[in-house]
Order: sequence, then C-alpha cells, then structure tokens
Amino acid sequence: MKFLRRFFTRLSNLATGRRADQRLQDEIAEHLALQTEENLRTGMPPGEARRQARLKLGAGETIREDHHAEHSIPFIENLLFDLRYAVRMLLRSPGFSFIAIATMALGIGATTAIYSVIDATLLHPLPYRNPAELVRIQDDLPGVGAQGVGISVPEWRDLESSGIFQSASITGTGANVNLTGSAQPLRLSFKQVTPNYFAVLGVDAQLGRTFDPHDATPGYNLEVVISDGLWRREFGADPHILGRALRLDNDVYHVVGVMPRGFRDQGSTSEEQNVELWLGAGFAGVPFPPPLRSSRLRSRVVIARLKHGSSIEAAQGHLDALVESLKKQYPAEYPAQTAWTVRLIPLSETVVGSVRQSLVLLFGAVGLVLLISCVNVANLLLTRASARSREIAVRQALGAQRARLIRQFLVESLLLFLLGGIAGFGILFCAGHLLLRLVPESLPHLNDIGVNWGVMAFALTVSVAAGTIFGLAPAWLMSRADLIGTLRQEGRGASGSRDRSRARQILVISELALSLVLMVAAGLLLRSFWDLFNVQPGFNADRTMAIETWLAGPNDPTKDPYQTATQESVLLREILSRSRALPGVQEAAIGDEASLPLGHSDPGGLPLIREGIETMDNQAPVIDSPIVSPEYFHLLGMPLRSGRLFSDQDLEDTPQVAVINQAAAHTYWPGQYPVGKHVRLHRDTRGLVSSSQPVWTTIIGVIADARTESLADAAIPQIYRSVHQRPAKDLVIFLRGQLDSSTIATQVRQQVQSVDATLPVFHAETLDDVLSTSLSVRRFSMEMVACFAATALLLAGLGIYGTISYVVNEQRREIAIRLALGAQRDTILKMVLRRGLGLAVAGAGLGAAGALVVSHLMAGLLFGVSPTDPPTFAGVTLVLTAVALAASYIPALRAMRLDPITTLHSE
Repeated sequence: MKFLRRFFTRLSNLATGRRADQRLQDEIAEHLALQTEENLRTGMPPGEARRQARLKLGAGETIREDHHAEHSIPFIENLLFDLRYAVRMLLRSPGFSFIAIATMALGIGATTAIYSVIDATLLHPLPYRNPAELVRIQDDLPGVGAQGVGISVPEWRDLESSGIFQSASITGTGANVNLTGSAQPLRLSFKQVTPNYFAVLGVDAQLGRTFDPHDATPGYNLEVVISDGLWRREFGADPHILGRALRLDNDVYHVVGVMPRGFRDQGSTSEEQNVELWLGAGFAGVPFPPPLRSSRLRSRVVIARLKHGSSIEAAQGHLDALVESLKKQYPAEYPAQTAWTVRLIPLSETVVGSVRQSLVLLFGAVGLVLLISCVNVANLLLTRASARSREIAVRQALGAQRARLIRQFLVESLLLFLLGGIAGFGILFCAGHLLLRLVPESLPHLNDIGVNWGVMAFALTVSVAAGTIFGLAPAWLMSRADLIGTLRQEGRGASGSRDRSRARQILVISELALSLVLMVAAGLLLRSFWDLFNVQPGFNADRTMAIETWLAGPNDPTKDPYQTATQESVLLREILSRSRALPGVQEAAIGDEASLPLGHSDPGGLPLIREGIETMDNQAPVIDSPIVSPEYFHLLGMPLRSGRLFSDQDLEDTPQVAVINQAAAHTYWPGQYPVGKHVRLHRDTRGLVSSSQPVWTTIIGVIADARTESLADAAIPQIYRSVHQRPAKDLVIFLRGQLDSSTIATQVRQQVQSVDATLPVFHAETLDDVLSTSLSVRRFSMEMVACFAATALLLAGLGIYGTISYVVNEQRREIAIRLALGAQRDTILKMVLRRGLGLAVAGAGLGAAGALVVSHLMAGLLFGVSPTDPPTFAGVTLVLTAVALAASYIPALRAMRLDPITTLHSE
C-alpha cells in the first residue's frame, strides 16, 4: 500500500509538474529572503547577507533536481519528452511522415479487416457458455464407406445415460414450416430439437422460457420457442406473446419463449443460423418413425456438452468403450463388416466447415502485406537515418548516450506505426459496410462480423508489435553513426553507413520475396478459379429459374391432404400446367430441395440396399437421392446414357423405378449393366405411411454425371426417384424460357396460391446466380489474395525504387567522376539497372522457395492446377523482375543525365 501511495503521489506530481516546480521556487525564494533578513540584522552588508544566505541554503538548481527526482517518475517524463521530440521531427518532414503513415495504414488496415472476419468466424464461432465443451457426435460406417449416417433414438438414449456427457441433444438440420392464419402464408426456418437442446447450449430465453429438459413427450410437445427477429418482425415485439397459438403446418403450437436478440443457432452457413422457430420433440412418437436402433437419418445431428474438466480425447476413450459394449450387446444391429464407430468432433469445427482453410490463407496473405508494409517503412527509416547523420553525430559529440539515442529513435518509429494503425483502423471503421458487401453470404456468422473493441485492440497491438520489431533495427543502426567520419564528410557528399546500405538491400530483397509468394498464391488461385468457372457442370443453367414452395406436413398424417404421391401429384400437375402458361415460360419441372443443383447445403442421402448384396440398412452405403418430375432431366439438359427416363405412367400404384447417374453405376455395379437392377432405400415403402412392407425399386436408366453437389467433383453417386411415386414436402419449381426475373416470382406465387392458398412461395433465383453463389467463397479468397498481391507488388516496386534512388544519390560523386573521365552514359544506365536486377533476382530466388512451401499448403483450395504449376511460377517471376527493372529505370535515367561539372562543383 505504501508503494502504491508513493506511486500515485508521483503520478500526481507529474500531472502538476509545473505548478509543483513553481511552488518549490517560491519556497526557495521565501527561505532566501528570510535568511537574508536575519543576516542583515546581524550587521552584514546587503550583498554579503544575500551571498551567505545562498551559501547556507545550497545550490538552488541542485535542490530542484533532487526534489524533482524524489517526487516524479523519470521514465514517464523521458517518454513524454521523446514523444514531443518525435512529433516535432515528424512535422518537420511531412512528406516522409505521410508516406510512412499511409503505408502502415494500408498494411494494418487490411490485416485488421481480415481479422474482423476471422474473429467472428474462427475465433468466436460459438457464442455460447464454455464453447470448448460442446461437441458433435457422429456415427460412421467405414466398413461400407459411409460417414455421418446419423444416430438413432436408442443410441442417443445410450449416450445420454452413459455418464460421458453433461447432456446430449438431437437436433434436425434447418427445414421449412408454413405459418398460416395471416393474410399471406409465411415460410419460416425451423429446427426440431429434443427438449434439452437449449440446456446443452447453455442459453435461456429473454422472455418466457425454453423447453423443459425433462419433458418425455414422444412426439412434438406442441411448444414453440421463437427468435427475437421473428418476434419483432411479425408480432411487433408484443410482450404478451407467451401462450399465443401459432398454426404451423396446420398444427397448433403455443409460444413459450423468445430467444435473446443476439442468439444465433449453431450451423455451418449463415442460412442455417437464421432459424426462427424451435419445436420440441422426442423423436419417438407420431409423426416420427418407430425408434428402432437401425433407424438413422443423416438429417439428424447429436450435439453434447462434455463434463466439466473433461477433454475430447478422454471422452472419446470412454465413448469407444461404450461402442464396443453396444456391439457385443446388439451384434445383429452392428455387424462386424460395417465397422461402426462414433466420433466426437468439436462443434466449432462443424460450424466453421470448409471455410477455415480459405480464411487462414487470407490471413496469411494479408500478413505478408503487413510484413511488406513494415519492411517498406523500415527502409524509409534507414534512408532518413542517413539524412540525419550529422544530427546524430552532433548529439553524440554533446554526450548523448547510445541507449538514449536508440530509445529516442524507437519512440519515433512506434509513433509512426501507431499513427498508421490508428489511420488504418479509422478507415476500416468508416468503410466496414463495404467489407460486408465483399464477404460471401455463405460465410458462417456473417451477421456477427463487425468492427468492435476487440478488433481495435488487435489493430493497436499489431501496431505496437510491428513498431517495436521493425523500429529496433533502424534505431540500432542509426545510433551507430561514425562521429568523426560523419562530421568530416559533412558538406562533401555523404556515403552512408555500409551497415545501413546492406540493411536496405536485405529489406528490399525481403519485400520482393514476400511479394512473389503472394503473387504465386494469387496466380494459382486465379487459374484454379478460372478452370472451375469454365468447367462443364453437366446441366444447363441458362435462362432457368428455381422457385421454392413448401407443403405442410401435419403431425397427424391422416390430416395431410398430400399424404400420398397420388394426392400430391394432382397438385403438382396443376402447378406445372399453370406455370407453363406464364409469359415466356417454355418448360417447367418440379423436384425436391436436393434436386436444386449446387443450391442445397445437405443432400440428405439414404442407405442403398442392393439386391443380393446388402440385407440390412446398417450394412448399406449412403447415396444422395433427389426426387424429381419426369421433365426435370430435359429441362436441365442432363442426357440419358442408357435405359429410359421417368414417364407420366410411372405412378404410385405402378412398380417403383429410379434413374442413377454414371458415378453410381461405376461405384455400385462396376463392370455390369445397371439397368434392371433392384435396390431399396431406407424405409422405402409403397408410399403409404402405414405400410411397413418394403418394396424393391428397379433402375430404369443411367444419366450422365453432373456437378450438382460441387463444381469441383462430378463423381458423386446419385439415384433419382419420381415425384409421382415418392411425395416430397420441400419443392422447387424449375422454369426455363425468356423469363422476367422481376415479375416471375409474383406470377408463380399467384398461380400456386390459386391452387392452394396455404402454400408460401419464396426464394426465387436463377440457376446462374446459384452457380455464382456456389463459387462465392473461392471468389472471395481469389479476389482478396489478388488484391493483396497487387498491393505487395506496388510496395515492392516503391521499395526498390527508393533503394536504387538512394544508392544513386549516395554515389553521385562517383558517377560524376566516371562521366568526367569519359564513361559512356549507357554504361552508367546499365550499371544502375544491374544493381536493381541483382536485387530482383535475389528476391525472386528466395520468393520461389517460399512460394513452393505455401503452394503445397494451399493445395486443398486448388482445382485443375498443380501447386508447382510452371507457367504460374515463370509468369509471376517475369512480372516481378519487370516491375523491379521499371522501378530501377527512373533513378538509373537520373544517374545517366548527371552533369559532372555541376555535381563535382556542388560537392
């Protein structure tokens, strides 16, 4: 406490330093006056009285210095003095200060911008309590090549009672639900979750409550929790919303709670996070299928919270033991050939998804830009040091200690970097909305990206760190000025310190090397994106629109007007007929959401049982299974390779048929003719929900492969079923023709609702837009890296220009003597260009080695191009060399045009 009191006293004295010093001077003057008066009373002459008073008191300046040292903080005082001096020096060189601050603003601003994206996605992907405890539990069947097959309800109960977790919850992937009862039916995104879902996440409602974690209702409990956005948008933030009845898919639910405003559901894309309704369910009663151990759905996800203090590795060990125990207890359900395993995956990993590698690449790229900016400013500081050589020498001659000079120069560097960081952050703060426009909508936690205090702290931390690291070397070299040599050479044309010249060359080579690394990365991404953009998707997206609707699925199947495929077909045929009659429409087709090429997040595959090969669902591989109308393949231009396509005669009461793609034929019937083969999909029945007798489906045709899941992969097995034999709730209406995108959605809505007024129509987009959106993350990465590479090339060019210019300025006396002795001006030009070329070659060599390492690290982001692509490496090296020579040419031209007489006379 005593130390703290002394510290705060000294801090107070520092803040009131001038007033305290004035008080001390007044006290000294008063003491001298009193002592002088006393001496006068003893009979001393006035002059002698004053002299004796001063001798008795002692030296006034010494008293002031001792008092100041006793009651102040020298470190802070010196720092403030250095700051004032640094500000004066920066104001004396406004051009240098502006260039240095602008360069750092560019580097730190770009780095901070990308950090704000990473902060919201990678560093804080889960805005929940103790997010490290949250895991996703995934079932795999590696023996049959199936991953993420889903966990059955009995398996979930085993996990809940295992003691490994605090709690585990089943949640479905985001789906649609119809809200009716208002002027227009609304399509809302919802999730069906077990009642303990919010307890697992560790969140509570802002109004009302969430579900009771101990609720054992087997089906839906008819309670709904709504999002804050839905509450405000559709219900005007009504405080009496609790207990209100909502008609969802023709079932009545009661609102029990409203989630907090900032709550975002866990999900790998922004669309999956925009859930607006949560329905509590036990997944074991109507309308869900019987809770059999083999009844797994890929659309169901199990998340759990680890016990306090438990690691994922320890929990995985206990889980492996539980799996082995269940295998022995239920050998028929878990045959050895499937090699059933259960894995724990950090929930943050599943949320971030595939964007992690792209964002890490971007952060690495912008880090290189920051390094180049720092190197450029360090080079400027070294150049400025040469101009201040006399000042440094004079200060040393007057007794300045080397440590004192280093501290002074380091403060100047830190001030420059801090001002650059503040400027960069200010620009980002003002232009943050532009950054959000560049970020693809598919990025998780898009709405959470922003410029906050954490981002500002990052910018300031980077500024201080960069200023310290890249300011130390120039400060150290500046403090090593040769006192005698500098003062002797003053006025004769300085030849700067050899150490400083060598340091400048090393810095420029580093800039060029880092620039080449960035340019190679940008070149590879550009070539990869171009190849992917020009790949043939296998379907025709031209002049095609997709418009979605949703058929209500009530909890009681007997109340569903579209319970069977036959009942639904009446609606679908009428919708198709009316859609074809719309202006400009030439073709129309219908499919489920999984049939929308590149426009669905989860294909929702089903186990494929082949006749004579698999006998049980848990032994079967999983395959994607879109449901489409017969017109689908012709509308999208997906050609038939063998057999036939669906026809209007393939109805619910006729033999079940399917069409597969070539990838499925090659994967599951290699070397065989697949047409005529029989398969069965998980829970594949005759169409009626009450029917439990499985039926076989005959493969009638094989179509060409299409890149409907990912443009980067065409070999994904798929089996298509007819919508007139298999009813679907999530429907997509496909239209082709000369369509007016501004009015077609309204026209389709009118036609659909003229058939059934309860159906919402939403999310109209062209397939060209779907294609573009599927490339959004790759495009974002490519554009950002290309922008950073161009910036790095510009900075490197400026760096080599500044270095060569300074070399020419240092050697102007030597060049003038060469010219006076008869050297050709072309020779001088070549000499300077050769120096620039040497720096470029050295930088290119180092950069090529670094680029080889980086290109292999980013191999997962490339498509159709090798990480060691020779044309890219050669082209980038040529561009860098050309820029280096161009940057060297201007000072070389200036050197060639020197007037020897004028130059030597001025020296």
